[in-house]
Amino acid sequence: MSGLRYTKEHEWLRVEGDVATIGITAYAQEKLGDIVFVELPEPGKTVVKGGEAAVVESVKAASEIYAPVGGEIVEVNGELEADPAIVNADPIGKGWFLKLRLADPGECDTLMDDAAYQDYLKELA
Repeated sequence: MSGLRYTKEHEWLRVEGDVATIGITAYAQEKLGDIVFVELPEPGKTVVKGGEAAVVESVKAASEIYAPVGGEIVEVNGELEADPAIVNADPIGKGWFLKLRLADPGECDTLMDDAAYQDYLKELA
């Protein structure tokens, strides 16, 4: 999907205006296996780039979701708390975790674009 940016920790980010939607990649959800629980932050919380933004638990492991960029959380995907398997079914669509208002839009430039992320995945294979 074009327009996405990625981290080496397998989070994705899509920017619309000054708000970024954040989730985990298909690669990440595949490695985690069946997701059974998602812990989301409260709207209004401020996160820094690289700081913990959410927690996801699967049948295999619990894992932190890190903020690819800093900002104030303006919305969370409450559907994930009732049905965390949405992340497995549609990680880059309905399985988004949170939206945040960017503190510094320039931080997005430090993330990988789709081509760079695909190359990174090849290195991991």
